[in-house]
Amino acid sequence: MKITDILVREASILDLKSTAKDDLLAEMAGALAAAEPALEAGQLLTVLREREALQSTGIGEGVAIPHGKVDGLDRLVAAFARSKGGVDFDSIDGRPTQLLFLLVVPEQSGGQHLKALARISRFFRDASFREKLLGASELEEIFRAIEEEDAKF
Repeated sequence: MKITDILVREASILDLKSTAKDDLLAEMAGALAAAEPALEAGQLLTVLREREALQSTGIGEGVAIPHGKVDGLDRLVAAFARSKGGVDFDSIDGRPTQLLFLLVVPEQSGGQHLKALARISRFFRDASFREKLLGASELEEIFRAIEEEDAKF
């Protein structure tokens, strides 16, 4: 599975306006729901909040991968977002989160979502990849970096 196959470019955000975790989740949920007819922003936000209540999806190094399962969705969808200033996301290393990758999967996705999470996590382990995303001045640069990383695996 390629990340570019599930990435909803229209829902990706170069510079998030939100400065608080919950507002950021709402901003991302709204953008993805606006681009994906099968999603409703309020329902998606509830799913994301429930997942965050279990444990933060802030994996450290300035990265978070908020995710959840949504009933009625027929495929995996994802969106990228960046916060220039960083947001307190309750990350495991305590550092502000700047790079976010929202992953939403069907309720009955089986192990498919775990493969997607693992692939996204692998991308973000690469410091040079994170730097490319942080330094990009437009979304097209970010999409190119993701495509290049996708081609490596």
